[in-house]
Amino acid sequence: MTASPTAAAWSAERPWRGIMVATALPLRADLSVDYDAYAAHVRRLLDNGCDGVVPNGSLGEYQTLTDEERARVVRTAVAAAGDGARVMPGVAAYGSAAARRWAEQAAEEGCGSVLLLPPNAYRADESAVRAHYAEVARAGLPIVAYNNPVDTKVDLTPALLARLHGEGGVVAVKEFSGDVRRAYQIAELAPELDLLVGADDVLLELALAGAVGWVAGYPNAFPVACAALYRAAAARDLDTALPLYRSLHPLLRWDSRTEFVQAIKASMDLVGGHGGPTRPPRLPLPDPAAAEVRAATEKAVAAGHR
Repeated sequence: MTASPTAAAWSAERPWRGIMVATALPLRADLSVDYDAYAAHVRRLLDNGCDGVVPNGSLGEYQTLTDEERARVVRTAVAAAGDGARVMPGVAAYGSAAARRWAEQAAEEGCGSVLLLPPNAYRADESAVRAHYAEVARAGLPIVAYNNPVDTKVDLTPALLARLHGEGGVVAVKEFSGDVRRAYQIAELAPELDLLVGADDVLLELALAGAVGWVAGYPNAFPVACAALYRAAAARDLDTALPLYRSLHPLLRWDSRTEFVQAIKASMDLVGGHGGPTRPPRLPLPDPAAAEVRAATEKAVAAGHR
């Protein structure tokens, strides 16, 4: 696993590589989904340096969507992207059979891969995790595992990831633990498993450690600057990457906070995009947090980021 510009580039053969933006879902004031705004958002991301989109992730508030809404979000993303390979839907569900059905829908729409959390209805043991990924793999699409032990209470350790990869269950991992040391363990135990940056605020560290992609949050608001940051980090061009990273980090660190959906949507609205409100139980940002996000966003705009 290397970190060269070629290795980090998106390709139809490995469509989970590069910058895959976990898309925020624009909502209207009545909390209905604005599909037209979402389609325009997907096109804007791809037109401004991002490689693909990840609908129906946590940032897309999938837990609050009806089945009809969730399916339509995927169809909208594929139509807007113009290439299903550039769409990697989140297919997490409480039941493995339900997750498999969402993966089957993604396959029917022509998506190139899917993003899958481990079982999160309870603290699953290793055998349950392996069975879960095997079940969803029956849909036939490449699976990117999503390791988020804080929220799911299930840790996809490097050893377990190596086993899942060896069993054909996963091709890559979105690593969100924040422990950058794991990059080296994963490379040692499963050298053919692609490592993807899962948290915005460890992008540079994981890119230098060999990550070949970024499942990203803040490109929703600043796609051009984040694309430039990723390309520089993947190329190990620290003269370019480090100043950008320092400049954007006051925003990037919000991706690892509980209020990340509200923060990213607030930044989108501030830069002239359409984030809109969030569905309950997510409430608007408290005033101190909203002020912090506004100040960091305005500072990034003043620095020329877009």
